[in-house]
Amino acid sequence: MFDFLEGYDVLGAFWTTVQLTVFSGVGSLVWGILLAGMRVSPVPLMRGFGTAYVNIVRNIPLTIIILFTSLGLADIFGVTMGAEDFKIQGFRLAVLGLIAYTAAFVCEAIRSGINTVPLGQAEAARAIGLSFSQTLRLIVLPQALRAVIGPLANVLIALTKNTTVAAAIGVAEAATLMKTMIENEAQTVAIGAVFALGFVVLTLPTGLLLGWLGKRLAVKR
Repeated sequence: MFDFLEGYDVLGAFWTTVQLTVFSGVGSLVWGILLAGMRVSPVPLMRGFGTAYVNIVRNIPLTIIILFTSLGLADIFGVTMGAEDFKIQGFRLAVLGLIAYTAAFVCEAIRSGINTVPLGQAEAARAIGLSFSQTLRLIVLPQALRAVIGPLANVLIALTKNTTVAAAIGVAEAATLMKTMIENEAQTVAIGAVFALGFVVLTLPTGLLLGWLGKRLAVKR
């Protein structure tokens, strides 16, 4: 029944998808937190940069950003991301593009969480001598992150599905293999069903786990 899968490394392709998701997810969380800090910063230049970055990047298709990392950074500016092997270079450039794009959505999710923290807590922190960065790091962000686990789970699920765009620059993830299999095999529906099921297996447990975690760690007000 599944003879059409023979000769294809389906698990390896999905493992590449998982790696793209994990590396891009961690990078997006770090960069998104920094952007959120900029967006609520009292420094006009930082606040302006954060706002401009989010508004611009969110309105650019991900495919264009991924292609820019390959055709722009690699081919024109010679950015190799420390890799001589073309496949490794493509993987790292795809991660960079996914981070740049996803971080804008992470930033907005975290900023919404920051807005849920009572203003009096920040004022109290400043009253006892804490700086803006200390207040953000010690008082506001811990509560904000707990409040937005659910929205961040949605961003992570979207990121998992967005990894398929990496096929545009030749990264050998699930969508790339699916395209190859459809071209070589006469089992289009079956192949599509297998890969659709694979993404459900990746995303459904993530959503359920982070949804449960969000309820468990929700800040009681």
